[in-house]
Amino acid sequence: MAIQPARLLSRRQHVLPGMLHINEVFFEVPKNYAAPKAGTLKLFGRVVNRSEIPAVVPRLQPEFVSKKPFLVYLEGGPGMGNQPPQDVPLTKHFLDRGYQLLYLDYRGTGLSTPINAKHVTSLGDAAAQADYLKLFRQDNIVRDLEAVRLCLTEHSPRDRKQWSIIGQSFGGFVSLTYLSKYPQSLRESFITGGLAPIGKTPEAVYEATFKKVIERNQVYYQKFPEDVERVWQTISHISNSTDGAIRLPGGGLLTVERFLSIGIAFGMHGGLNAIHSQVLKMAADLDQFNFFTRSTLTGFEQNLGFDVAPIYALLHEAIYCDKPGVASNWAAARVGGKLKEFSWLAEPGKTEFTQPRAGEPVFFTGEMVFPFHFDTFPELVELKDAAGLLAKYDEWEELYDEDALRKNEVPVYAASFVEDMYVDFDLARETARKVKGIRVYETNGLYHNAVRARSEEVLAELCRLRDDPKD
Repeated sequence: MAIQPARLLSRRQHVLPGMLHINEVFFEVPKNYAAPKAGTLKLFGRVVNRSEIPAVVPRLQPEFVSKKPFLVYLEGGPGMGNQPPQDVPLTKHFLDRGYQLLYLDYRGTGLSTPINAKHVTSLGDAAAQADYLKLFRQDNIVRDLEAVRLCLTEHSPRDRKQWSIIGQSFGGFVSLTYLSKYPQSLRESFITGGLAPIGKTPEAVYEATFKKVIERNQVYYQKFPEDVERVWQTISHISNSTDGAIRLPGGGLLTVERFLSIGIAFGMHGGLNAIHSQVLKMAADLDQFNFFTRSTLTGFEQNLGFDVAPIYALLHEAIYCDKPGVASNWAAARVGGKLKEFSWLAEPGKTEFTQPRAGEPVFFTGEMVFPFHFDTFPELVELKDAAGLLAKYDEWEELYDEDALRKNEVPVYAASFVEDMYVDFDLARETARKVKGIRVYETNGLYHNAVRARSEEVLAELCRLRDDPKD
């Protein structure tokens, strides 16, 4: 599919502390590349260079882009917009290595025509909403990247028209789609915790990741054995509340199922401690007041970002449907419901949690989306019917070209984590074998978010893969 350059709508430039020269830019791209006259979307990004002007003379540079090669950061998710560049550890690392950076919010995220219930429901019935949401996966994200690349490098010399990419988590999925569809546009690709399970069904993905979730629950309760009783205390209180739910300050519902979803943090550096702090706070409230305080409930709402980034819930299983004929059909719920540790997923809301079973821990789920989330998050409730249609849809575009990856000539450097709870290590290894020339740093000492939590270590290893010749 031929891609036309994105249209630059606006740019504003600023010098920030830390000697960063930022251009904030908005682009316009087709909503549907297969029907380019059917409407447009806006994309927001930040072009980052090092300011060469002393901080005491805060003049702005007239150039839009510098002569340095571009490195584009591809965020995780799906659904998360980019943080300000000054808050991202890799900014300094790669500026020091001679790049200029682009942080581009994917379509539907951040400031790039973000998905939200009010707008999506205004498009029509559930079928119309689902048709719109289908346009926000990896396939169209890489088309947007191509359109923006053509715009930004229009006046660049030939050796500067390619750019480098670095993809974290879901950003790695996007990277592999980019390598499949437009490898000629890439100089190199870095991937951290994002070697997508190419060729695996959603069921196979969740069969693998649930195993790691069980392991992380076991580690959690070994570290905080006192939380076995506290978790029972919390879910019993919720179960015995009116209609088995507690109204949250933001309008959502705290149910047992939603409470048990906060285990998504278990796979992060510091995640066990974060969940322990939440459980401790809730149990302390019950001991002192026999109810949850507003402070506690407000803090609880921050555990899952589905109200802030509903696209994360709407398309999470769809990113694993990598070719036509594959539908998710709520794969996580079906797979988890067959496991004794998560048997309540087979019939959520019907399992009795009112009578604690002494000494028996209740396990939290991980990075999974379930139908009950669309009953408990205000931003998802109105999109429940559209989500159901997406779960049944099986005509997805192919996301990866395995033949192209076998013939790959773009240098690829990846970090893969043995203890990754989100991107299964064994499946990641299978994917690495499908990409010609890839070099992989593997470790059991880091977790999924290491590019943020242990950035210098991860980035140094990736650059060592690139800079050190392979004997």
